[in-house]
Amino acid sequence: MLWGTVGAVALTAHTIGNARRLRRPPTHPPESPVRVSVLLPLRDEEHRVEPCLRALLGQRGVPGYEIVVLDDGSTDRTADVVRRVAGGDPRVRLLTGAPLPPGWLGKPHACQQLADAAAPASDVLIFVDADVVLAPDAVAAALAVLDESGLDLISPYPRQIALGAAERLVQPLLQWSWLTTLPLGVAERSPKPSLTAANGQFLVVKRARYRAAGGHSAVRTDVLEDIGLLRAVKRAGGRGIVADGSTIAECRMYESWPELRDGYSKSLWAAFGSPAGAVATVGFLSLLYVVPAVAALRGSRLGLLGYAAGVAGRVVTARTSGGRAWPDALAHPASIATLGWLTFRSWREHRRGALRWKGRLVTLDEPGDSRLVHPHEHP
Repeated sequence: MLWGTVGAVALTAHTIGNARRLRRPPTHPPESPVRVSVLLPLRDEEHRVEPCLRALLGQRGVPGYEIVVLDDGSTDRTADVVRRVAGGDPRVRLLTGAPLPPGWLGKPHACQQLADAAAPASDVLIFVDADVVLAPDAVAAALAVLDESGLDLISPYPRQIALGAAERLVQPLLQWSWLTTLPLGVAERSPKPSLTAANGQFLVVKRARYRAAGGHSAVRTDVLEDIGLLRAVKRAGGRGIVADGSTIAECRMYESWPELRDGYSKSLWAAFGSPAGAVATVGFLSLLYVVPAVAALRGSRLGLLGYAAGVAGRVVTARTSGGRAWPDALAHPASIATLGWLTFRSWREHRRGALRWKGRLVTLDEPGDSRLVHPHEHP
């Protein structure tokens, strides 16, 4: 318990340092002369795409931009909604996705098609998910961060909207995980793959560096294709980092416990490298954030200190990312325990070949297996 408390205190101090170091978009970004292609992959997003697309159409300060939309084999009215919302706007192009070829996962294939279809004059590619709603100045602000930082890729992390009890328990761990464990200053400069965080919900990359990295073709079999893409950019000599996007974008990933459970289960198995890595990570987090809380319930002052440190780290994360601090932060040990269960479930279902998303079987038995048709966003 002593080392758990010490670790919790140390990581909370690290969280505070990261919160101060985190790159943030300007409140009033200047107009950008950069030509941009905003790329929107869709599959069965009839109920989500309208607010996303309307927000993209309402962007200010970026006169030279287009919106390329790919309907990736939707079985609902996604394409009809896109046509209605676009209303003939010449900035919008709607494409029909090609059949999934062998050796590709769905989302990388959709993103690669979009990148290939982007206007030749576009210097920057911006990938956006259908559940993301951008503020009117979001694209201009993201371009300002990209220009000011001198980086090749930035991932402005949207504010995660969590309404239900399950969402409030699990979703805050997304930002908390990298704010707590990733040294942002070092990660921004380092080519090491392990020092990487990105979110495909809103991802901005210079086109030349994207091509040099091999584009999404380089991550065609990656369930976590956003992190994989940043690693490919680093291998190609580029640099990138996650940034604060809470003031310019918001996202509600899941709207129910079954959606959240299945969404995390489909990808958590790929987050830790191996079952041993998953056990080690969950065990380490439990030592730091669950064991002290249990000891505190038994009257341990040392345990109470460790528990308080964990809660403080969550509060700092919430204040930094636009999330809800109270009373949600008090349930941090339960959040970690739930993450552990979701990780176990993900590996179990992966081993069984039983992972499904949007009615499709999600399986990666070996490299090149392409039965993962179109993963939605993931942690």
